[in-house]
Amino acid sequence: MDKISSSDTSINMQRRQLLKLAGASAAVGSIGLSAGQANAGLSGDVLDVAIIGAGLSGLTAARDLRHAGCESFVVLEARDRVGGRTLNHDLGGGQISDAGGQWIGPGQTAVADLARELEVDTFPSYYTGKTVILGGDGRTEIDLKGTLGTDETITAKLSKLSRDVPSGAPWKSPKVGELDKLSVGDWLAKQSIKDEDRMGWDVSTALSGGTMPAKMGLLHFLSMINSANCDYSQLDAIKHSAQETRFVGGAQVLSIKLAQKLGEKVHLSCPVRKISNWDREIVTLHTDRGEVRARRVVMAIHPALCNRVQFDPPLPQKRAALQRAWPAHSPARKTAMVYSRPFWRDKGLNGHIFQVNGPIYWAYDNSPPGGEIGVINAFIANAMVPSDLKAAQRQLTEIYARAWGREALTPVSYHDRDWGRADPWTLTCVSAIPPGFWSTHGEALHPPCGSLIWSGTETSDIWAGYMDGAVRSGHHAALKALNALRRV
Repeated sequence: MDKISSSDTSINMQRRQLLKLAGASAAVGSIGLSAGQANAGLSGDVLDVAIIGAGLSGLTAARDLRHAGCESFVVLEARDRVGGRTLNHDLGGGQISDAGGQWIGPGQTAVADLARELEVDTFPSYYTGKTVILGGDGRTEIDLKGTLGTDETITAKLSKLSRDVPSGAPWKSPKVGELDKLSVGDWLAKQSIKDEDRMGWDVSTALSGGTMPAKMGLLHFLSMINSANCDYSQLDAIKHSAQETRFVGGAQVLSIKLAQKLGEKVHLSCPVRKISNWDREIVTLHTDRGEVRARRVVMAIHPALCNRVQFDPPLPQKRAALQRAWPAHSPARKTAMVYSRPFWRDKGLNGHIFQVNGPIYWAYDNSPPGGEIGVINAFIANAMVPSDLKAAQRQLTEIYARAWGREALTPVSYHDRDWGRADPWTLTCVSAIPPGFWSTHGEALHPPCGSLIWSGTETSDIWAGYMDGAVRSGHHAALKALNALRRV
């Protein structure tokens, strides 16, 4: 609990500092904020802050600026929607299924607080009953009791190792030289894991880290566990874990509500192509809809996506190297099969499937809170499932029929989100950080470059890569921007 408690205290201190700045905004000029800029946007005015990215990080930063009394800002989003890597499938009849990030759990207090403030309710993920394991022609049922079935002895070792790896700065670990040489696969190979248990680790690493154990850096994996109170089971399970809770109306509703409150401050379909004079007091952003000038710029986008922006002058060598090296090859593909009702529950099954050497990494019950309809979401191996939606639906329903019976062959509808092809602005869902990355590039992650403030979930001190990390990074970015303006 020490890790979470200290971070919560930090966030509370930041909020108090924001309130102090808000109180000072009556004398706007004294802290460098521009009065009379409530309608400023793509109009040639010099804004105090321009925010790039309308995901949870960018929208949270914008909300904090407004709460602090700053109205001289704009949010620029390349997509035609808000939400970043959260997205709702519209299933009709007022029902949705999450196509992107969707869960929160213990210790993720920043996003939970935001949901309460926005009056977005939550409900527990469904895992009551037995999970079906498919392998070759075999089928078995097992009650995993809200876990993903990984070995407790091994998880205890990982939890212990994570205590020496700071989640927000893994390169500062006293064991960085030893740990950052290894992949998770290298470490697991020394643990005498049984073949039948290896599947659980492959699935765990693929879902949490975006790649197989052989390509996932051990140091990075330990930093993720450190975020979860140094308890692996709190990171990678359902019960009492990061996958425990869902949002009523889907996770994207958080960004939608934030954007509604910000109104004309948010500009969609407005990609930033070039940033000039970032090393000076007034920065110029060149967008598809004109130029924006601002005193500070919050870069609330994925580090690898920054490579699609031209910087004039070029960024410092270490920061540019970090962005070039950041992995962006884990886009993920997530499907939703909709049924008239969750019939598998009648059979004592929880709707979860793990498949050995098959196209399904993990299928799970993603039905609405009341079970009015049945929804099965699945993370799938893209290379093993046709891109044609009808063929993909047919293949998956046949697998589901093996797991739950012939009722699975007659879905109401099918939805498929291949994040690698969805739009040019989503390079990856999670960051599959390889061995050696943090010891080489870590120190360039956080320091601002001139008037540029780096944000986004990847920069968070805890829960980096999660929605909670995105919200935390938004809070930090707003505070940095306000403090910088105050110094001006």
